[in-house]
Amino acid sequence: ISEWGHDFRPEYRRIREMIDALGHSVPVMALTATATPKVQSDIVKTLDMHAPGIFKESFNRTNLFYEIRPKVNKAQTIKEIVQICRTKPGSSGIVYVQSRKSTEELAQTLEVNGIKAAPYHAGLDTKLRAKIQDEFLMQDIDVICATIAFGMGIDKPDVRFVFHADLPSSLDAYYQEIGRAGRDGNPAEAQMVFGLADIQMRRRFIDQEAGGEERRRREHRRLDTLVAYCEAPECRLQNLLLYFGEESEPCGNCDVCLDPAETVDGSE
Repeated sequence: ISEWGHDFRPEYRRIREMIDALGHSVPVMALTATATPKVQSDIVKTLDMHAPGIFKESFNRTNLFYEIRPKVNKAQTIKEIVQICRTKPGSSGIVYVQSRKSTEELAQTLEVNGIKAAPYHAGLDTKLRAKIQDEFLMQDIDVICATIAFGMGIDKPDVRFVFHADLPSSLDAYYQEIGRAGRDGNPAEAQMVFGLADIQMRRRFIDQEAGGEERRRREHRRLDTLVAYCEAPECRLQNLLLYFGEESEPCGNCDVCLDPAETVDGSE
């Protein structure tokens, strides 16, 4: 309703008309995995909900370790992914990449390195996608190399790491994607590498999108927020929670808390 409804799927903004057309008082419930305070108020306004009860859980995932590093090059990124897989033999993991081609190349590279891996993207046959999902759930495959097509409806509690080899589309998308790690409450890792080329690629995608100028402006702002999060010298979790309208103390369990960035007085 909020993310797509403004100009990309304007029909979503007309759901209230459908409710009113039913001609009697219909209970309305709006559900979402992640929503900033701004998105929450936008949904309430669009659905014309009067003094609704709002129920939400904390966004705080205390069992996740957050780490973001500069991306050196593709070869180095692959080396890091292989290293993570080897330090967690038999553990389940998801590696998110931008393109379908990258999922297949990366899965093949991991296989060559003795890691049970498979690609997953929307271009694969439906039966093959279902087979890969089943094998991942049954632990016949340890690592899924995927585009964002993977994840909806996947509830595997023991995913030990989520690795973003490419920059996600927004902080909202990042939170949803890392949310697939550690659902059993045990320690898990959310790792990401990013560089200038990732940011430039994301900007190109936004500029080429259909949906109007206002949507493009909004998406550029969301990307700016994500980049600011990646570059922030303070606690990862604290910054992430603040984005979703929740305050917290430094987590003591992210790369910035454990190894603070060196800062200088820029006014000097």
